[in-house]
Amino acid sequence: MKARKQPWQPVYTYTALDVLLASPTEPMAEAWRRHQLSRMHGGLLAMETAPEPTTDDWCVCSDAVNLMEALVAMGHVEDTSGLLADAVAALAKAGMRAKAGQALRLDAPGIQAIRSVLEDYAMVLEALPERVMMQAHRQTERRIYEIIGGKVMPHDVRVRNVTGGAL
Repeated sequence: MKARKQPWQPVYTYTALDVLLASPTEPMAEAWRRHQLSRMHGGLLAMETAPEPTTDDWCVCSDAVNLMEALVAMGHVEDTSGLLADAVAALAKAGMRAKAGQALRLDAPGIQAIRSVLEDYAMVLEALPERVMMQAHRQTERRIYEIIGGKVMPHDVRVRNVTGGAL
């Protein structure tokens, strides 16, 4: 008898139980905030200066933008300057250039947009409760899994194939 291949299942960083148990009033632990921001700033630095920026570098920058988009959609943050749209466009351009065989790089306005989003994200991490941040993270991962599954919006860009595991 031939074994059937099991369908791929998304893996979320936080479970629904994690969200329920998270603090509704206190921000995430400082060590976790520092870890997130270090990875995101490292990705931006690599996209600015590394000889061959990787898709992981692009993804951690994209995570910051996607999380901020989720927080705007949830009504916890406002984007009065249109900065998120600029950051989304910059990441999309970089992704399209990479798909065309060029280096996965941001242009100067894109670097500035991502840097500004990271500054805003750092302030949000310190201000919003852990539960809200976990909800935004789950919503972002859900959207990424939808993109992987083929449910895309006009501004969505995929720069790597993901077949399983956490993003």
